[in-house]
Amino acid sequence: MWNLPNVLTLSRFLLIPVYWFVFEAGFVKSAFFVLLAAGLTDVLDGYIARKNNLVTSIGSMLDPLADKAMLIAVILSLVLSHMISWEAALAMFLRDAGMIIGSAVSHFRGKKTVPANAMGKLTTVLYYLAILMIVFELPYARAYLWFVIVVSLVTSIIYILQFNLLNKRSVSS
Repeated sequence: MWNLPNVLTLSRFLLIPVYWFVFEAGFVKSAFFVLLAAGLTDVLDGYIARKNNLVTSIGSMLDPLADKAMLIAVILSLVLSHMISWEAALAMFLRDAGMIIGSAVSHFRGKKTVPANAMGKLTTVLYYLAILMIVFELPYARAYLWFVIVVSLVTSIIYILQFNLLNKRSVSS
């Protein structure tokens, strides 16, 4: 459990209150850079885990959970500050909460989890870009956010299909 990639993943959980404190103190752009630091630890932990054969089942479960927990904190901060609509926040929250709950239930039922795939990673990058556009008040930021929400829903459907296929195979083998 205590390998470097898992420690980096756990550090992302610790960055959530840091992000929230910085955002609530009124340093919205600085809070984005805390989010960016969390994103960089996500890239780094995955790279180190794969390169050094340190991929663990706990890391595979905690990594997306850390990502989703951070994104939920960001969603809450943006909606409470009226930077995004409650409809966009609800769509993002329901998708991520569903993924967290589904992942936890599956894990505790002994189901195999689907590792992060290219679509999931792309969705994360697109969300970071949408958040950057919103925080820095760039044109079309809210329209782009809705585009990313649709992409994330498609990605979730793909993940669910992969999960069902993986666990159907493991039952029959």
